[in-house]
Amino acid sequence: MPPLCTVGYERATPAGLVAALRAAGVTTVVDVRALANSRRPGFAKRALSAALAEAGIGYWHLPALGTPAEGRAAVRAGRPQAMHPIFLRHLAGMEAQAALAALTERSRREALCLLCLEEDPAYCHRSLVAEKVTIATGAPCRHLWPATA
Repeated sequence: MPPLCTVGYERATPAGLVAALRAAGVTTVVDVRALANSRRPGFAKRALSAALAEAGIGYWHLPALGTPAEGRAAVRAGRPQAMHPIFLRHLAGMEAQAALAALTERSRREALCLLCLEEDPAYCHRSLVAEKVTIATGAPCRHLWPATA
């Protein structure tokens, strides 16, 4: 079973992200942002999925596994610790559970990488998603650190 990777693009360049994904053997990026928009050039859904396709890497957006508005507001207000319980409540919902089940099943067959903005996985909800998947599958989790600008 392949490891489940995670990556944050906060300080990464698009080329650095692709290089890190290739080096890790990732076949598909799983975008776990609720809203796949970005002020950072190259990281909005359309540009990102096109760059990944050009590199031979798939793209799968799972907005149900994104942080809800209340959690994003807590982070913007400088209370990142408040995001975790908010996200865990969200993750218990039916839509998020269905997305988590689909992600878990696919991760058994394919080298996936969860993508979000936050560079440090300790402060990002993607680590909570990764933990649920790795507990269910027994696969290791690997956090990628792409080259920065």
